[in-house]
Order: sequence, then C-alpha cells, then structure tokens
Amino acid sequence: MEINQLLSFFREARRGRLRFGQSVQLQRIKMGVISTVLGFTGFGIGVTAGVVIGYYLFIYFQPTDVKDVKVRPLVEYDTDSLEKILPEIPLWIKNPDFERIDWLNKFLEHMWPYLDKAICRTAQDIAKPIIAENTANYKIDSVDFESFSLGTLPPTFHGMKVYITEEHELIMEPSLKWAANPNILAVVKAYGLKASIQVVDLQIFASPRITLKPLVPSFPCFAKITVSLMDKPHVDFGLKLLGADIMAIPGLYRFVQETIKKQVASMYLWPKTLEVPILDPSKASKRPVGILHVKVVRAQNLKKKDLLGKSDPYVKLKLADDKLPSKKTQVKKSNLNPEWNEEFKITVTDPETQALEVNVFDWEQVGKHERMGMNMVPLKDLVPDETKTVTLNLLKTMDLNDAQNDKNRGQIILELTYKPFKEDQLPTEVTGESDTVEKPPEGTPDGGGLLVVIIHEAQDLEGKHHTNPYVKIIFRGEEKKTEVIKKNRDPRWDQTFEFMCEQPPVNDRMHVEVVSKPPKKALIYSKETLGYVDISLADVVTNKRINERYHLIDSKNGQVQIEMQWRAS
Repeated sequence: MEINQLLSFFREARRGRLRFGQSVQLQRIKMGVISTVLGFTGFGIGVTAGVVIGYYLFIYFQPTDVKDVKVRPLVEYDTDSLEKILPEIPLWIKNPDFERIDWLNKFLEHMWPYLDKAICRTAQDIAKPIIAENTANYKIDSVDFESFSLGTLPPTFHGMKVYITEEHELIMEPSLKWAANPNILAVVKAYGLKASIQVVDLQIFASPRITLKPLVPSFPCFAKITVSLMDKPHVDFGLKLLGADIMAIPGLYRFVQETIKKQVASMYLWPKTLEVPILDPSKASKRPVGILHVKVVRAQNLKKKDLLGKSDPYVKLKLADDKLPSKKTQVKKSNLNPEWNEEFKITVTDPETQALEVNVFDWEQVGKHERMGMNMVPLKDLVPDETKTVTLNLLKTMDLNDAQNDKNRGQIILELTYKPFKEDQLPTEVTGESDTVEKPPEGTPDGGGLLVVIIHEAQDLEGKHHTNPYVKIIFRGEEKKTEVIKKNRDPRWDQTFEFMCEQPPVNDRMHVEVVSKPPKKALIYSKETLGYVDISLADVVTNKRINERYHLIDSKNGQVQIEMQWRAS
C-alpha cells in the first residue's frame, strides 16, 4: 500500500501538483521504506554472522572444565559419592548384607491382580465395622466405596536383610518402595448432601522389620508375625474432594504428611510392634500341659527268647511321636515273671492325641535287643488325677489285623496317673522372648528347681574315621544322651533333657561331650570324641535362661548350640 502511495506521489510531483504537506508525507514514506529494507538486511547479516562465529567457537575452542577427564570404576567411589551419582541405587549394591530379591518382585508382578483383589476385600471387611462405629459419632448417614483398587503397579522390594539369631525366630528387614495408581472412591452422605472422596497417586517408602516367631513344627511353621518400622515412613498421596485436589491447598500437604508420620511412628516405630497371630502358640509349640506318672509294676507269662536260659526283660516307655529318649527300667536277668515297681514321669503336651507306647525287650549282651512285645495306652482314656491300673497284652505289632497278634506273648501291668497342670502351674505363653521361662512341674523340691537342657545342633564336626555324632551330658553323676545321627557334620537334635535339683546348681558345672559312634560294620574302629565343653551353671540360675553357641574343646572348628533353663520352685 505504501509503495502504491509513493508512486502516486511521484506522478503528482512530476505534474507539479503537490502541496507542502504532501511533500512532507512523501519524505516520511521514503524513510520508512529505507528503514524496513535496512532492518531485513541487518537481521540477515546478524543471523549469518552468529551462525558462523558460533560454529567457529564450537570447533576451535573446548571448555576447560572437561579438559582432563578421568574415567574411574565405580568400586573406587565411596558411598556418599555413589549416592550423588546414582541416587536410586538399590540397597543390595550399596550394602553387602542386603540380598537381591528379584524373584520376589517377579512373583508380586504376576500375582498382583489376584493379591490386589484379596487385599482390597480384606481391607473393606476390616474398615466396614470401624466406619459403622464412627459414623454415628460424626452424624454421618453412610460411607460407601464405589470403587476400591490399589491399581496395577505392585510394590517393589529393593533388597532384604536377614538376621540370624540363636532364638526360635526369623527376622527380615526389606526395603519397600511403592508408587501406586490406586482407584479408591468413597461416597459420604450427611445432612442430605453427598460428597465423593478419591485417593490417587499413592507413594510409600518404608523399611519394616518383619519377625516370624516362635518357629514351631506345625504349618506354616511360625505362630506369630511381628511388624515394626525402623524409620519414619514416607507416605504421599493425592486426595480429591468433589473433583478438586485438596492437597494443593497451601500448608495442608505438609500438615497431612507430618500428621501421618507422627501417627504411624507412635504406633509402629521400633520398639513398638504390630502383632498378627497365626497359630495358637500353646498348641503350635506343644508346650507341656501336664505330667503322666507311670509305675511299671510287673510282667507275667513272658516267652523265652534265649536259647540257653530264660529271657532278660526290660521295659521302654515313651509317648508316641515324641522325639525325647525313652524311659527304661532295669534289666531282670533270667526272669519270665519280673517285678520292677519303678516309677517314671513323662511330660504331656496334648492328652487328646498322645498315647503311651510300652515296649518290652530282651536284653542281649551281643547283638540287637529283641522285642518281646508292645502295646499302647491312649491318654484320652485316663481320668485326670485318678490312678488307673491296666493290664496290657503284649502284641507283635499295633496292626489289629495282623494274625501274629493272636499269639500269646504275656502281659504287663502298669499304674497310670495323669495330672494336668493347674492354671497357676501352666507354662507362660510361648513368645520366643529371652525372658520367658516355664514354671517347674508339680513335685519339684522346695528351694530347688528343674534344670532343662535343650541340645539344638552342632556345626563343623569332624572325626578321623567316622562322623556319626550324638551328645552326651553328664551332670551330678547322671548321664543322658541324644540320638545318633549318621554321617552328618552339622547335625540337629532339638532334644530336651530334665534334671531335678534339690538346690540351685550355682557352683556346679555340666560336661557336654560330642561323640561319634562307629558304624556296625567297622569293627576295627571305636568311638571318637569330637569335642567337649564344661559349662558353668551360675549364669543359668541367675538369668533363668541362656541360649549360647559353644566352641568345642579339642575340635578344630566344631560348635554346639545349647539352651538351658532354670525353673525354680
């Protein structure tokens, strides 16, 4: 447009028709055209020059801060430097005592759709009674969940640390990080109004300590789960009310964060714990509930087993499925109608299912002792605190359909009395804590007590010619032995022995010796001592309970784990 005006002005100027005002306007138009042309020209020259100069500087000049770059392996960096370079480095890399558990993350990834539904269903079942209890206090008509899902992203474990203790427990410390996309929508109705609350974008970083204790011989092999937090957790989430994110309100986000951390820390920060019972500890750990008093009176009409002379009978008593050593009577030489009148006490853990197993053997000086007969007495047939005299026919086996049981093998007479513990005599609940000691059984001498010795296991045993270990305990002249475990350098017994003491064994020592029994075929070898230890019992009496691993004397690396309890009367 300006160019057309300029041309018309030129025509007018040729014809001499321009006035003074029009002449001034013509001059302005000329200057505008010239400035526009010069502006485009300067812009083009400036861009071209900038590109050329920048390219020259990029090619011919290098920054001084990267002139002497040194490449160093990660192993040469300390922990702080690594955390700055790699802030999200897993714990199993930074700390050697943390283990990598990718298998668990893989398991959660595949199982999460099902775990999500199960967890949400359980959470709703727990929340419903709590909500119903509190709605009346706040004058709320109802709270309903329109949707309840933890999302599609499972939690991730960045490592796990496992602690090994001498107690019956398993301690784990996983590092948990969870960035979830939950869909939790609750509808609240009050005063005739309806409001929706939605939880979104959940993040949880926590380091819990999970303890399974006590470990018991019943599935799932632990009676209780104990959970506590080693540090204050990081919890972040979005909260929408009527579609608006109320966490965006200034100051509210920090207030909610601090409130959650304080509340959770006050309930679950170590040493405070959350306990989840799994099994009844008394049944799972089979703690004692009573004492069975057995008096072996006599046997009659026993059959002759020896080729020359009569039989040499003795009786072995134990509870069926019990790992403790059998109680034994004396051997009666050359007698088919022996009388013993010997009394024994056997600890009972479940009178409804346990049964007394009675075996009569013929003692042999050389070779295996031959069984003369057997029978069983279910404890549920005994009336508590009443003595019952029973006469048992000796059988070949406990199979009622076995035809060999019809043959007469003689009888054995017993007097049985089951005495259950009273409420104040029952052992305390098994919790796995170091200060838990059961009370002594009835009949413990006044001023004395019961010394309980539990041989748990041994490690790194080594014999010259054979390693078939068993443990021999000698205390105040009384000797007791564990069972023999064949061909095992790391045997585990978990056998319990009891010593009744009239006085506390403050000044006594217990001799514990690990011995290897030679195999029957190796006649040229004899028993070998794999190591021994003498234990002072003063600490047991003072602390009531100790559970220690002792290094064996005369052994290169052998160790034995022994638990001892002093149950004072």
